[in-house]
Amino acid sequence: MPDGGETMNNGASCHREVIGIHNVSFAYEQKPVLSGVSFSVKERDFIGLIGTNGAGKTTLLRMIAGLHKPSSGEITLFGEPIAKFKEWNRIGYVPQRNSFNPQFPATVKEVVTSGLYGRGMIFRFLTKEHHTKVLDAMDAMGISDLKDKKIGQLSGGQQQRVFLARALVNSPSLLILDEPTVGIDAETQQSFFHMIKHMHQHHNMTFLMVSHDMEMVKGYLGQQPASSWGKLNFYIKHSHETQDCVESNLAHSLKGLREQLESGREVVSVVGDTGA
Repeated sequence: MPDGGETMNNGASCHREVIGIHNVSFAYEQKPVLSGVSFSVKERDFIGLIGTNGAGKTTLLRMIAGLHKPSSGEITLFGEPIAKFKEWNRIGYVPQRNSFNPQFPATVKEVVTSGLYGRGMIFRFLTKEHHTKVLDAMDAMGISDLKDKKIGQLSGGQQQRVFLARALVNSPSLLILDEPTVGIDAETQQSFFHMIKHMHQHHNMTFLMVSHDMEMVKGYLGQQPASSWGKLNFYIKHSHETQDCVESNLAHSLKGLREQLESGREVVSVVGDTGA
């Protein structure tokens, strides 16, 4: 909640808090990046985060993902202080593609499978159910035929589908996306946005996304930011009730949607309105 009592997620009080940012600051080598940021994200919110270069967008996402520690202030996830939070399988994170080493010698299947390993669970024994999750996630993203290819051999759009499959393999409650469409073609971008809008409208998921695609953000989340903090602008759309979906399983639902998109059939249900 920003200063002055302005609630960022209008009408969202009916759902519990997923992310709490309380007076958080961050400095890199004593250079301030973020100062005194506070906001709250509730269940089924879709937050679009826009800001200029150097505004601290990626830093904020990395703190929420537990990869950076704030210089001061507190972060809570699902009501738990981040230092005590253990259920990292509830969070999917897709970082910027430029943070990935394309020479990393891993196959597509190995990258997606790595999404099953929570922190401190590197040697987790994988069951038949786990392997099925991996196959379903790859199938949903249309990358099953690439499973044995090295990740560095793929195009930008293919790589992004792999990283999204990795983030979705545990059917997370919260999906964090950092510039997910940078470096991919317009057709793949459109397909990607259809998928994430479908997940927001038809599945109980919360989204926090950094994007430079103003048309997409404003088209789905509204023309004006719901809140601003420094150079950061927060656009928001809240889903009070998920719409009916024939397939409740996330991976199977996305597979059906992808097949519709690839066949060129109109998918009316996932085209977002412009209401906030």
